[in-house]
Amino acid sequence: MPDLRRSGLVWLLLSVAVIALDLLSKWVAESSLDLYQQVPVIDGLFSFTLAYNTGAAFSFLSDAGGWQRWFFIAIAVGVSGLLLVWLARLPRSKWLESVALALILGGALGNLYDRIVHGHVVDFILVHWHQSWYFPAFNIADSAITVGAVMLIVDMFRPNRAEGGAPAA
Repeated sequence: MPDLRRSGLVWLLLSVAVIALDLLSKWVAESSLDLYQQVPVIDGLFSFTLAYNTGAAFSFLSDAGGWQRWFFIAIAVGVSGLLLVWLARLPRSKWLESVALALILGGALGNLYDRIVHGHVVDFILVHWHQSWYFPAFNIADSAITVGAVMLIVDMFRPNRAEGGAPAA
């Protein structure tokens, strides 16, 4: 069993921060926006809007009839478990990989909470080009997952590092 004090689990505090920020921002969005109301932040580029997503990314399977909620809950629970094991086995010195996994875990759990409690994910960030092109609405959890995934890809292409962070011989 790995020594948990020397593992990547120290970064779970980042996961907790992502969850807290995600849930707080979703509460603010639901409290202050009407469904699909656009509140421009940067005119023609960025708005806040309230949208509910019963599907996965880009509303994939959102019209599937309800079974997808439980399917996505099962996937999120499974992936979260795998991420926890991965973090526990990572040495603390692998900070970039650990931070990436912690961001993904926090985002997955933030959206998991929505699916369990509300039956849908609350989205409120809308990027668009004037009124002619719209990126699907998203939230803080989605952003954390995306940043974490990009960080994992960057980490894959970094030169191999020894345990202490120095270049491997």
